[in-house]
Amino acid sequence: MRSFVVIISIFFLSVQVHAQEKDVPKEWTLEACVRYAMDNNISVKQSRLNIETAEISRSEAIGNYLPSLNGSTSNSWNSGLTQNVTTGILETQTVRNLSANVTAGVTLFDGLNNLRTFQRAKLEKLASQYSLQLMKDDIALFVANSYLQVLVNKQQLELLVEQNLVTKKQLELTRKTVEAGTAPEGDLLEIEAINADEEQQIVVAQNNLRIAKISLAQTLLIEDYQNFDIADEGYDIPLTDILSKTPEEIIEKAKEDRYEVKVAEQNLEIAEKDIEISRSQLYPSLNGFVNYNTRESDRGRSVGAGIDPDQPTREIGVVEATGQAVVAPNFRVETAGPSSFFDQLSRNDGYTFGLQLNVPIFNGFATRNQIKRREVNAKRAEFELQQAELDLEANVYQAYVDAQGAAKAYAAAMKAVESQKLAFDYAQQRFEVGVSNAFELSQSKFRLTNAENTLINAKYDYIFNIKVLELYFGIRVVEY
Repeated sequence: MRSFVVIISIFFLSVQVHAQEKDVPKEWTLEACVRYAMDNNISVKQSRLNIETAEISRSEAIGNYLPSLNGSTSNSWNSGLTQNVTTGILETQTVRNLSANVTAGVTLFDGLNNLRTFQRAKLEKLASQYSLQLMKDDIALFVANSYLQVLVNKQQLELLVEQNLVTKKQLELTRKTVEAGTAPEGDLLEIEAINADEEQQIVVAQNNLRIAKISLAQTLLIEDYQNFDIADEGYDIPLTDILSKTPEEIIEKAKEDRYEVKVAEQNLEIAEKDIEISRSQLYPSLNGFVNYNTRESDRGRSVGAGIDPDQPTREIGVVEATGQAVVAPNFRVETAGPSSFFDQLSRNDGYTFGLQLNVPIFNGFATRNQIKRREVNAKRAEFELQQAELDLEANVYQAYVDAQGAAKAYAAAMKAVESQKLAFDYAQQRFEVGVSNAFELSQSKFRLTNAENTLINAKYDYIFNIKVLELYFGIRVVEY
């Protein structure tokens, strides 16, 4: 039995792991990373919950239009001096009574509060959807930045490894020339130092690459850091005409498409709708209602009444002057056991219906103070909209300047690499014919390595800045 439980547990665990692996892309391209983040990022999930909450508010607003229906019942025992429900006489007794009622009500007029609440719920849902899209754009840009950083570190590592292979060849060649006595031993020591320095740089680059991968994996909420790696592909400079557009054109497009402004606009509309909801409380409200009620008891019922034949009269007093007794007919009430349960419910039921008008007269300025408070909130939302528009303009201008600067830096870095390659080739030729020493060659190689590193950084910085600027123009990093 224990073995069977273990087998079943392993089976369900494997099914769970297999289900999780189905959601994991086989190859971590930029598009795969962004899409995975859209499905698993906690901030995105929280934004989706806001939409669900807004949908619940909308459902509540629709429910306000529907009639209400409530029912209640009670079963109680009274002991002591209570009224006999059969004779109407106060008696010391213990009696059980059951009552039941159903009430239906409908709001006929409430100062348009229900209508405005429903309108607010729709605005709230739209604002939540805009916030979700804004969150997705921010996450996509953050993932793209982390992904490009991995590419930078990966290519820098490849560059260092390539450069070190060249150094090792030079080290082997120099060792032979020193042993042959055609080169000084100082050249060998210089190249050995260069080789040691490059090996150290390779170790640092490997650590930087590992840290960049871990950072990207954490962004994607992936715990398997050891096996996580991005697709082995590079990214070329995107073909785009975004820099041919003016900042003003990009700003106008951003105001139409970007969600920062749309969220602020919806928040302002919500704040204005809150003012209308508060003002509706100044108006009277009219409600209609209908009630059905019935009751049942365990007391006996009256089945007849008449003069008691055994004692037709009874003394009720005495004439003070003559002492003559005063008598009256002696009536006797005949009782029987209680009627059946459903028979009592049928005979004792009744209806109540009517209208209820509530007129607000004075509540300690609570409603008017609430209106003033919401007017302040609306003014604050208006300022936030203005600030969002100003921030958007500033961000677009900043992104435009950054993209222009990155383009120029990339072009300059390419020229620098070309120049340094020519300089290194020339220095290498001079070293091979014995005109220059190893120190001069190492300096030339150091400048070439720095130039190539700068080119790698400039290339991906340019790509990222182009992506940021395109995002403001409505072109997303990845369609999702």
